[in-house]
Amino acid sequence: MKVLGIVVEYNPFHNGHIYHIEKSREITGSDAVICVMSGNFIQRGEPALLNKFARAETALHCGADLVIELPHPYAMSSAEAFAFGAVKILDGIGIADCISFGSEHGNVETLDFIAGILAAEPEEYRLELKKQLEMGLAFPVCRQNALKKYLHDAAFPDLSELLETSNNILGIEYLKALKKLNSSIKPYTVARISNSYNSAELTGPVSSATAIRNSISGSNGRYNISPETAKALPSYSQAVLEREFFSGRGPNSIKMFEDIIFSLIRRMNPGQMREFPDVSEGLEYRIKSAGENTGSIEELIDSICTKRYAQTRIQRILFSMLTGLTKAETELFMQYGGPQYARILGFNNTGRRLLSMMKKKSSLPVIVKAADFKNSCNKLLARMLEIEAFSTDMYVLGYKNPAFRKAGQEFTQNITVVK
Repeated sequence: MKVLGIVVEYNPFHNGHIYHIEKSREITGSDAVICVMSGNFIQRGEPALLNKFARAETALHCGADLVIELPHPYAMSSAEAFAFGAVKILDGIGIADCISFGSEHGNVETLDFIAGILAAEPEEYRLELKKQLEMGLAFPVCRQNALKKYLHDAAFPDLSELLETSNNILGIEYLKALKKLNSSIKPYTVARISNSYNSAELTGPVSSATAIRNSISGSNGRYNISPETAKALPSYSQAVLEREFFSGRGPNSIKMFEDIIFSLIRRMNPGQMREFPDVSEGLEYRIKSAGENTGSIEELIDSICTKRYAQTRIQRILFSMLTGLTKAETELFMQYGGPQYARILGFNNTGRRLLSMMKKKSSLPVIVKAADFKNSCNKLLARMLEIEAFSTDMYVLGYKNPAFRKAGQEFTQNITVVK
């Protein structure tokens, strides 16, 4: 059986995701699909629209065979750590033959060439990157400028466009991770169709997740999926969204955590804020000032953001404060090789066979029942799982229905099994 791995958030699952799964199966000739999926918080630094089990359920009904969770420290991190964590899991489980990711560029050879430079960091590139960083610009801009200098501009006339689009950037990071791990997994890419990843407007049957999230509006506590939005969603995805909304378990958003975040900022001193990932160069004072002089989460984020400090970075910092994920722990996890386990969120009949194969070949512990690993002798594994459990305890506080806000759900929620 040829096994394809893909890295996803499915926030929410839409028609473009079906296209990616089907096209990836076609170009790789794969018989089964494993998704490594972000948990309850996503890479942009915000809560997912629906909880991870609801999203896994949708994925399994729409083309995936097995869903594995990307642990919180990687799911809510920079593109580099996010990609490394996901690829480490796919490599560690021992059964993935290939990986396919969406990209705006659509040419895996070009992306792989750039990934090779970034992974090797030749001296000329490294020195130029250091020079750019000393100018005080954001890291992505510095990296792009350093690459231009290293490649002498003319070699890649579209380099700026290539390095400014979200899926290209992630694709390069997946390829870098494969190189760092010396993985045998073969990479493929599927060119995105229709609109941009960040497009805010619906564009018919193939619309971005951003546009779909923006289109979900509510009145009197009721959220609705309009006929236009429904065109962009598989029927099962729409049904799960409506079920979760009706039950009061979504949609979750940054706004739901506004009061908690303000409370945390006003209670902490700048020294405490420095303990969280991405807080450096005096950014803690900027966060503290904004927290004391604004009254809405939108104002707070706008007041902190600059050309150097991107919105996603600020949001990740705020939600790291919420979930208690510290800089020291994230560095420790990376130092000791990445994710400590492969936690299963759900599977179908094909996925059951994959799970059986994994248990024989995986170099990572395979977790089906999280409670069994709470007291693992692997202290890093136990701590990573503890962080995951606490992030879930925080996530459920965003639910409208108080009946679903109880703590400890990480260890009581049954995984999704689709027959």
